Amino acid sequence: MTGDLTLHDGITAGIAVVAGLLAAVLLRVILRWLAERALRTRWIGDDIIVDILRTLAPCAAVAAGVAVGAAALPLNHQVRHTVNQTLVAVVMLSATFTAARVISGLIRTVTQSRSGVAGQATIFVNITRITVLAMGFLVILETLGISIAPLLTALGVGGLAIALAMRDTLANLFAGVHILVSKTVQPGDYIRLSSGEEGYVVDINWRNTVVEQLSNNLVIIPNAQLAGTNMTNFSRPEQPLTVTVQVGVGYDSDLEHVEKVTNEVVASVMRDVDGAVPDHEPAVRFHTFGDSRIGFTVILGVGEYSDKYRIKHEFIKRLHQRYRAEGIRIPAPARTVSLQGGDADPLIPHPRTPCDTAADRPAPRR
Repeated sequence: MTGDLTLHDGITAGIAVVAGLLAAVLLRVILRWLAERALRTRWIGDDIIVDILRTLAPCAAVAAGVAVGAAALPLNHQVRHTVNQTLVAVVMLSATFTAARVISGLIRTVTQSRSGVAGQATIFVNITRITVLAMGFLVILETLGISIAPLLTALGVGGLAIALAMRDTLANLFAGVHILVSKTVQPGDYIRLSSGEEGYVVDINWRNTVVEQLSNNLVIIPNAQLAGTNMTNFSRPEQPLTVTVQVGVGYDSDLEHVEKVTNEVVASVMRDVDGAVPDHEPAVRFHTFGDSRIGFTVILGVGEYSDKYRIKHEFIKRLHQRYRAEGIRIPAPARTVSLQGGDADPLIPHPRTPCDTAADRPAPRR
């Protein structure tokens, strides 16, 4: 210290610290109130601003109170410089964590809005968060007077050894980035792999892709494996798709009438059932003279892949009811089996029984 500590100096420093704490509490209350008001607006910018200030402003208020209190004390130049640097580092650390949280939240919001479902690409979120934290950490070290050049050199030399030891992890990381950048698969897409697994993509992180099946089970697929396998994406290039239903009618049916009735049923399903495509044009295509029926295919429009089960279910019920009302017969498969009578195969000897001899045969009645 540059001089003796007096009671006045201690009271002044205490008042400054308490004032900083009270200001932090007051700012916290005000910003919470502003956050509730910001949620009611359509502009997302006010939410971001309030979110940044809710963490940064109280921390800055406390740091300012401590700085004023330290200035009121008879501290020497070295101690005062150390206290100021520490307070600056604390504020910068708070700002770094706030920036990482806000920026990663924005990226998560963008990925969710583009996918249209509650899917997310945490690989970009994690990379962004790590990048912001690393940059903030380096700035803090530079502010404290610590040279970052040796640290960067050590990271460059050690990065090669780390890359060799984590080849599989890095392969999955770059495969995940490639999948997202090339837009082969996006969160929210419904995919089916050549191995048979299928479901909605709910997350693509730095190591694997998480697929949620319709049974609510999760399938974990390494990104490198996903990038190198054959896959069907039912959400690309567009989400609406068509599904087919195979139907057959008897040979005695009026095909023009069958086509008209079937198209009317398709139109009603497309209009009434959730998940159908209302502007889908009904399509009926006859294709087979079967053993007991004339087969044809009905093409239905579906909003997304998981809706096809409900739409096919409702279509089959309505079509069966309408066919019964119109007298259109849907024959069951039939087979004609012909049985030839006669003796057994003459090449196979017939076993003789005791009654086969003339002496053992019963005498005819007279």
